[in-house]
Amino acid sequence: MIKGVKGETKDARIARFLVGGPPLLFLLVFFVAPSLIMILTSFRFPGEFGGLAPITAPEDMTIGEYGITSEAYQFFFSDVLYAKIFLKSFLMASATTLICLVMAYPLAMLIARSEKRFRNLMVLLVVLPFASNFLIRIYAWMIILGPESGLSHFINAVLGIFGIAPITLLFSPFAVLVGMVYVHLPFMVLPLYTNLEKHDPSLLNAAQDLGANAWQRFWRVTWPLSLPGVFSGSALVFIPVLGMFAVPEILGGTGDILIGNLIKDQFLGTRDWPFGSVLSIMLTLAVLSIAGLATWFSRFATRQGTV
Repeated sequence: MIKGVKGETKDARIARFLVGGPPLLFLLVFFVAPSLIMILTSFRFPGEFGGLAPITAPEDMTIGEYGITSEAYQFFFSDVLYAKIFLKSFLMASATTLICLVMAYPLAMLIARSEKRFRNLMVLLVVLPFASNFLIRIYAWMIILGPESGLSHFINAVLGIFGIAPITLLFSPFAVLVGMVYVHLPFMVLPLYTNLEKHDPSLLNAAQDLGANAWQRFWRVTWPLSLPGVFSGSALVFIPVLGMFAVPEILGGTGDILIGNLIKDQFLGTRDWPFGSVLSIMLTLAVLSIAGLATWFSRFATRQGTV
Protein backbone atom coordinates (compact mmCIF):
# COMPACT_ATOMS: atom_id res chain seq x y z
CA MET A 1 0.00 0.00 0.00
CA ILE A 2 1.09 3.55 -0.72
CA LYS A 3 1.32 5.70 2.40
CA GLY A 4 1.12 9.46 2.54
CA VAL A 5 3.17 11.91 4.53
CA LYS A 6 1.28 11.23 7.75
CA GLY A 7 1.14 7.46 7.28
CA GLU A 8 -2.34 7.46 5.76
CA THR A 9 -2.83 4.93 2.99
CA LYS A 10 -4.08 5.88 -0.45
CA ASP A 11 -7.21 3.77 0.03
CA ALA A 12 -7.96 5.60 3.29
CA ARG A 13 -7.64 8.98 1.57
CA ILE A 14 -9.95 7.87 -1.24
CA ALA A 15 -12.48 6.54 1.25
CA ARG A 16 -12.35 9.77 3.24
CA PHE A 17 -12.87 11.79 0.06
CA LEU A 18 -15.82 9.64 -1.00
CA VAL A 19 -17.42 10.03 2.42
CA GLY A 20 -16.70 13.71 3.02
CA GLY A 21 -16.61 14.97 -0.55
CA PRO A 22 -20.34 14.89 -1.47
CA PRO A 23 -21.49 16.73 1.70
CA LEU A 24 -18.74 19.32 1.21
CA LEU A 25 -19.72 19.78 -2.43
CA PHE A 26 -23.37 20.11 -1.42
CA LEU A 27 -22.52 22.87 1.10
CA LEU A 28 -20.36 24.70 -1.44
CA VAL A 29 -23.01 24.63 -4.18
CA PHE A 30 -26.17 25.19 -2.15
CA PHE A 31 -24.93 27.32 0.77
CA VAL A 32 -21.57 28.99 0.18
CA ALA A 33 -22.19 29.95 -3.45
CA PRO A 34 -25.69 31.45 -2.84
CA SER A 35 -24.36 33.27 0.22
CA LEU A 36 -21.55 34.81 -1.83
CA ILE A 37 -24.06 35.86 -4.50
CA MET A 38 -26.23 37.48 -1.82
CA ILE A 39 -23.23 39.32 -0.36
CA LEU A 40 -22.18 40.66 -3.76
CA THR A 41 -25.75 41.62 -4.60
CA SER A 42 -26.18 43.50 -1.31
CA PHE A 43 -23.48 45.99 -2.37
CA ARG A 44 -25.12 46.83 -5.69
CA PHE A 45 -27.63 49.48 -6.67
CA PRO A 46 -31.14 48.31 -7.55
CA GLY A 47 -32.00 48.46 -11.22
CA GLU A 48 -34.32 51.14 -12.47
CA PHE A 49 -36.91 48.54 -13.48
CA GLY A 50 -35.92 45.85 -11.01
CA GLY A 51 -32.93 43.58 -10.76
CA LEU A 52 -29.48 45.13 -10.42
CA ALA A 53 -27.85 48.24 -11.82
CA PRO A 54 -24.59 47.75 -13.73
CA ILE A 55 -21.29 47.93 -11.85
CA THR A 56 -19.34 49.81 -14.51
CA ALA A 57 -20.34 53.13 -16.02
CA PRO A 58 -22.88 52.58 -18.82
CA GLU A 59 -22.71 54.36 -22.12
CA ASP A 60 -26.06 56.03 -21.45
CA MET A 61 -25.61 57.91 -18.15
CA THR A 62 -29.33 58.62 -17.88
CA ILE A 63 -30.35 55.14 -16.77
CA GLY A 64 -29.58 55.74 -13.09
CA GLU A 65 -26.94 54.86 -10.52
CA TYR A 66 -24.23 52.27 -10.98
CA GLY A 67 -21.24 50.85 -9.12
CA ILE A 68 -20.79 49.56 -5.58
CA THR A 69 -22.58 50.96 -2.54
CA SER A 70 -23.50 50.16 1.05
CA GLU A 71 -26.79 52.03 0.74
CA ALA A 72 -28.90 48.91 1.42
CA TYR A 73 -27.10 48.29 4.72
CA GLN A 74 -27.48 51.94 5.75
CA PHE A 75 -31.20 51.77 4.97
CA PHE A 76 -31.58 48.59 7.02
CA PHE A 77 -29.85 49.94 10.12
CA SER A 78 -31.49 53.36 9.88
CA ASP A 79 -35.07 52.14 10.38
CA VAL A 80 -36.17 50.42 13.58
CA LEU A 81 -39.11 48.86 11.70
CA TYR A 82 -36.93 46.03 10.41
CA ALA A 83 -35.63 45.27 13.87
CA LYS A 84 -39.25 44.97 15.04
CA ILE A 85 -40.05 42.58 12.21
CA PHE A 86 -37.01 40.48 13.11
CA LEU A 87 -38.08 40.48 16.76
CA LYS A 88 -41.64 39.49 15.81
CA SER A 89 -40.27 36.65 13.67
CA PHE A 90 -38.06 35.42 16.53
CA LEU A 91 -40.98 35.52 18.96
CA MET A 92 -43.19 33.60 16.52
CA ALA A 93 -40.45 31.01 15.96
CA SER A 94 -39.84 30.68 19.71
CA ALA A 95 -43.55 30.28 20.49
CA THR A 96 -43.95 27.71 17.71
CA THR A 97 -40.94 25.73 18.93
CA LEU A 98 -42.11 25.75 22.54
CA ILE A 99 -45.66 24.66 21.66
CA CYS A 100 -44.35 21.93 19.36
CA LEU A 101 -42.06 20.68 22.14
CA VAL A 102 -44.88 20.57 24.69
CA MET A 103 -47.17 18.75 22.26
CA ALA A 104 -44.57 16.45 20.70
CA TYR A 105 -42.81 15.19 23.84
CA PRO A 106 -45.75 13.19 25.27
CA LEU A 107 -46.60 11.85 21.81
CA ALA A 108 -43.01 10.80 21.13
CA MET A 109 -42.79 9.15 24.54
CA LEU A 110 -46.06 7.31 23.90
CA ILE A 111 -44.75 5.99 20.58
CA ALA A 112 -41.37 5.02 22.06
CA ARG A 113 -42.98 3.09 24.92
CA SER A 114 -45.61 1.36 22.81
CA GLU A 115 -45.28 -2.20 21.61
CA LYS A 116 -42.97 -2.59 18.63
CA ARG A 117 -45.75 -3.83 16.37
CA PHE A 118 -47.61 -0.52 16.79
CA ARG A 119 -44.65 1.87 16.53
CA ASN A 120 -44.31 1.88 12.75
CA LEU A 121 -48.03 2.55 12.36
CA MET A 122 -47.92 5.45 14.84
CA VAL A 123 -44.87 6.96 13.13
CA LEU A 124 -46.68 6.61 9.79
CA LEU A 125 -49.64 8.53 11.20
CA VAL A 126 -47.27 11.32 12.29
CA VAL A 127 -45.76 11.74 8.82
CA LEU A 128 -48.99 11.03 6.93
CA PRO A 129 -49.85 14.74 6.44
CA PHE A 130 -46.76 15.07 4.25
CA ALA A 131 -48.55 12.87 1.69
CA SER A 132 -50.84 15.80 0.83
CA ASN A 133 -49.94 19.13 -0.70
CA PHE A 134 -48.65 21.80 1.68
CA LEU A 135 -50.90 24.56 0.34
CA ILE A 136 -53.99 22.36 0.47
CA ARG A 137 -53.37 21.70 4.17
CA ILE A 138 -52.93 25.41 4.88
CA TYR A 139 -56.06 26.37 2.92
CA ALA A 140 -57.93 23.76 4.95
CA TRP A 141 -57.10 25.78 8.06
CA MET A 142 -58.70 28.81 6.40
CA ILE A 143 -61.97 26.85 6.43
CA ILE A 144 -61.45 25.60 9.99
CA LEU A 145 -60.64 29.07 11.35
CA GLY A 146 -63.06 30.98 9.09
CA PRO A 147 -65.83 33.16 10.57
CA GLU A 148 -68.53 30.67 9.54
CA SER A 149 -66.75 27.58 10.87
CA GLY A 150 -68.05 25.53 13.79
CA LEU A 151 -64.91 26.30 15.79
CA SER A 152 -65.42 30.06 15.45
CA HIS A 153 -69.08 29.81 16.41
CA PHE A 154 -68.25 27.68 19.44
CA ILE A 155 -65.48 29.99 20.71
CA ASN A 156 -67.55 33.14 20.20
CA ALA A 157 -70.53 31.49 21.92
CA VAL A 158 -68.35 30.71 24.95
CA LEU A 159 -66.95 34.26 24.94
CA GLY A 160 -70.48 35.65 24.69
CA ILE A 161 -71.41 33.91 27.96
CA PHE A 162 -68.73 35.99 29.70
CA GLY A 163 -69.76 39.18 27.92
CA ILE A 164 -66.74 39.26 25.59
CA ALA A 165 -67.18 40.53 22.04
CA PRO A 166 -66.79 38.03 19.19
CA ILE A 167 -63.28 37.57 17.83
CA THR A 168 -61.93 36.69 14.40
CA LEU A 169 -59.66 33.66 14.36
CA LEU A 170 -58.63 33.89 10.73
CA PHE A 171 -56.13 36.54 9.55
CA SER A 172 -54.66 36.95 13.02
CA PRO A 173 -51.43 36.05 14.88
CA PHE A 174 -53.33 33.16 16.43
CA ALA A 175 -54.07 31.69 12.99
CA VAL A 176 -50.41 32.06 11.97
CA LEU A 177 -49.26 30.33 15.16
CA VAL A 178 -51.73 27.47 14.64
CA GLY A 179 -50.57 27.01 11.05
CA MET A 180 -46.90 27.08 12.06
CA VAL A 181 -47.41 24.48 14.78
CA TYR A 182 -49.46 22.25 12.49
CA VAL A 183 -46.85 22.31 9.73
CA HIS A 184 -43.77 21.79 11.91
CA LEU A 185 -45.03 19.47 14.64
CA PRO A 186 -43.82 16.26 12.90
CA PHE A 187 -40.30 17.72 12.73
CA MET A 188 -40.29 17.81 16.53
CA VAL A 189 -41.90 14.40 17.06
CA LEU A 190 -39.51 12.36 14.93
CA PRO A 191 -36.18 13.43 16.55
CA LEU A 192 -37.68 13.03 20.02
CA TYR A 193 -39.02 9.58 19.19
CA THR A 194 -35.66 8.51 17.74
CA ASN A 195 -33.95 9.59 20.96
CA LEU A 196 -36.49 8.24 23.44
CA GLU A 197 -36.60 4.87 21.72
CA LYS A 198 -32.92 4.31 22.57
CA HIS A 199 -33.29 4.88 26.32
CA ASP A 200 -32.43 1.93 28.53
CA PRO A 201 -35.47 1.05 30.71
CA SER A 202 -33.13 -0.36 33.36
CA LEU A 203 -32.08 3.19 34.24
CA LEU A 204 -35.66 4.07 35.22
CA ASN A 205 -35.93 0.83 37.17
CA ALA A 206 -32.72 1.63 39.02
CA ALA A 207 -33.99 5.13 39.85
CA GLN A 208 -37.24 3.63 41.13
CA ASP A 209 -35.32 1.18 43.31
CA LEU A 210 -33.45 4.14 44.78
CA GLY A 211 -36.74 5.75 45.83
CA ALA A 212 -37.37 8.19 42.96
CA ASN A 213 -41.01 8.83 42.10
CA ALA A 214 -42.31 9.16 38.54
CA TRP A 215 -41.71 12.92 38.40
CA GLN A 216 -38.16 12.59 39.71
CA ARG A 217 -37.41 9.75 37.30
CA PHE A 218 -38.49 11.93 34.41
CA TRP A 219 -36.44 15.00 35.37
CA ARG A 220 -33.39 13.10 36.62
CA VAL A 221 -33.20 10.38 33.96
CA THR A 222 -35.48 10.77 30.94
CA TRP A 223 -35.21 14.51 30.37
CA PRO A 224 -31.37 14.79 30.49
CA LEU A 225 -31.00 11.80 28.17
CA SER A 226 -33.51 13.29 25.72
CA LEU A 227 -31.79 16.68 25.43
CA PRO A 228 -30.04 15.81 22.12
CA GLY A 229 -33.46 15.01 20.64
CA VAL A 230 -34.92 18.19 22.11
CA PHE A 231 -32.19 20.34 20.57
CA SER A 232 -32.41 18.58 17.21
CA GLY A 233 -36.18 18.95 17.05
CA SER A 234 -36.02 22.58 18.18
CA ALA A 235 -33.54 23.39 15.43
CA LEU A 236 -35.68 21.63 12.81
CA VAL A 237 -38.66 23.74 13.89
CA PHE A 238 -37.15 27.10 14.84
CA ILE A 239 -34.98 27.66 11.78
CA PRO A 240 -37.65 26.96 9.09
CA VAL A 241 -40.25 29.03 10.95
CA LEU A 242 -37.94 32.06 10.82
CA GLY A 243 -37.95 32.05 7.03
CA MET A 244 -41.51 30.83 6.48
CA PHE A 245 -43.65 33.18 4.37
CA ALA A 246 -46.48 31.01 3.00
CA VAL A 247 -48.30 30.45 6.30
CA PRO A 248 -48.28 34.13 7.42
CA GLU A 249 -49.32 35.22 3.94
CA ILE A 250 -52.30 32.85 3.78
CA LEU A 251 -53.49 32.76 7.40
CA GLY A 252 -52.17 36.10 8.67
CA GLY A 253 -53.39 39.64 8.25
CA THR A 254 -51.69 42.76 7.02
CA GLY A 255 -50.06 43.24 10.44
CA ASP A 256 -48.59 39.72 10.56
CA ILE A 257 -45.68 40.28 8.19
CA LEU A 258 -42.62 38.25 9.21
CA ILE A 259 -39.09 38.46 7.89
CA GLY A 260 -39.78 35.75 5.30
CA ASN A 261 -42.64 37.78 3.84
CA LEU A 262 -40.47 40.90 3.76
CA ILE A 263 -37.68 39.11 1.89
CA LYS A 264 -40.13 37.64 -0.60
CA ASP A 265 -41.69 41.06 -1.23
CA GLN A 266 -38.29 42.64 -1.86
CA PHE A 267 -37.43 40.11 -4.56
CA LEU A 268 -40.85 39.58 -6.16
CA GLY A 269 -42.81 42.71 -5.24
CA THR A 270 -40.70 45.86 -5.10
CA ARG A 271 -37.84 44.07 -6.93
CA ASP A 272 -35.23 45.68 -4.71
CA TRP A 273 -32.72 42.83 -4.88
CA PRO A 274 -29.90 44.54 -2.92
CA PHE A 275 -32.13 45.21 0.09
CA GLY A 276 -33.63 41.74 -0.14
CA SER A 277 -30.08 40.36 -0.10
CA VAL A 278 -29.28 42.39 3.01
CA LEU A 279 -32.33 40.97 4.76
CA SER A 280 -31.34 37.45 3.70
CA ILE A 281 -27.80 37.93 4.99
CA MET A 282 -29.02 39.23 8.33
CA LEU A 283 -31.41 36.29 8.65
CA THR A 284 -28.61 33.84 7.78
CA LEU A 285 -26.29 35.39 10.37
CA ALA A 286 -29.03 35.23 12.99
CA VAL A 287 -29.75 31.56 12.22
CA LEU A 288 -26.05 30.63 12.30
CA SER A 289 -25.62 32.44 15.62
CA ILE A 290 -28.60 30.64 17.13
CA ALA A 291 -27.42 27.29 15.75
CA GLY A 292 -23.95 27.85 17.20
CA LEU A 293 -25.38 28.86 20.55
CA ALA A 294 -27.70 25.84 20.59
CA THR A 295 -24.78 23.52 19.73
CA TRP A 296 -22.68 24.95 22.54
CA PHE A 297 -25.56 24.70 25.00
CA SER A 298 -26.27 21.12 23.92
CA ARG A 299 -22.67 20.10 24.49
CA PHE A 300 -22.58 21.90 27.82
CA ALA A 301 -25.81 20.27 28.98
CA THR A 302 -24.63 16.84 27.83
CA ARG A 303 -21.29 17.34 29.58
CA GLN A 304 -23.02 18.41 32.78
CA GLY A 305 -25.30 15.38 32.59
CA THR A 306 -22.38 12.99 32.31
CA VAL A 307 -20.43 14.43 35.23
